[in-house]
Amino acid sequence: MTTEQIAAHINPWEVAQHQFDLAADKLNLDPGLRRVLRQPRRELTVHFPVKMDDGSVQVFTGHRVQHNLGRGPSKGGIRYHQDVTLDEVKALAMWMTWKCAVVGIPFGGGKGGVVVDPKKLSSKELEALTRRFATEIEVLIGPERDIPAPDVNTNAQVMAWMMDTYSMHAGHTVPGVVTGKPISLGGSEGRNEATARGTVFCIVHAARELGLDLSDTTIAIQGFGNAGSIAARLISEEGATVVAVSDSTGGIHNPEGLDIARVVAWKKEHGTVQGFPGATDVSNSAVLEVNCDILIPAALENQITSRNAARIRARVVAEAANGPTTPDADQELYRRGVFMIPDILCNAGGVTVSYFEWVQDLNRDHWSEEVVNEKLREIMTRAFAETLAMAKREECDMRTAAYLLAVQRVADATSIRGLYP
Repeated sequence: MTTEQIAAHINPWEVAQHQFDLAADKLNLDPGLRRVLRQPRRELTVHFPVKMDDGSVQVFTGHRVQHNLGRGPSKGGIRYHQDVTLDEVKALAMWMTWKCAVVGIPFGGGKGGVVVDPKKLSSKELEALTRRFATEIEVLIGPERDIPAPDVNTNAQVMAWMMDTYSMHAGHTVPGVVTGKPISLGGSEGRNEATARGTVFCIVHAARELGLDLSDTTIAIQGFGNAGSIAARLISEEGATVVAVSDSTGGIHNPEGLDIARVVAWKKEHGTVQGFPGATDVSNSAVLEVNCDILIPAALENQITSRNAARIRARVVAEAANGPTTPDADQELYRRGVFMIPDILCNAGGVTVSYFEWVQDLNRDHWSEEVVNEKLREIMTRAFAETLAMAKREECDMRTAAYLLAVQRVADATSIRGLYP
């Protein structure tokens, strides 16, 4: 079975609950509180019609899940992908809860998705689908309730359509209903680079902890979308050498290093990284196993499993994607001494700058990119240090440490608020 086939057979919701259970066991969490945090607060599934360009009407399925609201309104992206499932969205919503708690921002976890291959839609069809989906989930979303953001196959334009739809129904402009918007509509400087920038901040601190000189390290990146391509550029600026990258069509490898600016230009022109001059074409899964110091999974979940964990040669795995490593693979990597920077810490830069955007929107304010990046650096540095300290104190891996911090913070908030009525 290929990595993609294996990933399709792993239920991400079961993975997310298993990760939570490990932390709950270690924390000796109250059984009632454990039952509350183990399930989402709300799950909404909608089936909605869209008129296509050829005049036909297609019905699409979408989901919006709110996992926990104990620390604030729920926050999380909207993904458009043909393989979206309710269990996947539930898992992503739970991971968002822990992610917000790890970095200490006042949000709970939410997530949404539509079962669609957006590459098969025209721009007009994509706008119609987005506006109708926004209308269907409007019963849940709002600037003080649940704030969507971009995710897989969605972007600033999709967020602009969602904000406009919500605002038209409200009768006035409501920029704070979504984040990841264009700058001209209340978006934040630095938001597009935030996930990758937060990942690189974490890698810099991990390298320092492990005594690695970044100017003498090699990097492999699975996933060359927004997070992966920007991480490649930023980590190159730190002096590291990127030797392999991949996108949904496949990967490329050059042990001497890739010119990232040229790879970005090549993909823009050809729609794929494959065929890049001077590099060898490899499979998407093979990029995970190339000889490198630092591996950045920046694609989809369940990419590193028990099937390939023993073949991972990196000293550091920095999860720019959500849920790329399964629990059994986690154990194997930890046994082999691989330093894991878990997703709920590593890719929290995106939601952190989304928080900054939300604050700016509520205050009708606008910060410079320098201010945004410095605030992001402070938060990611503190969160990394707290997680590392917990890992050392509890003699556990970084994922368990991050979960111990996050689950305890959410449990405390939930417990103090009590049960209503």
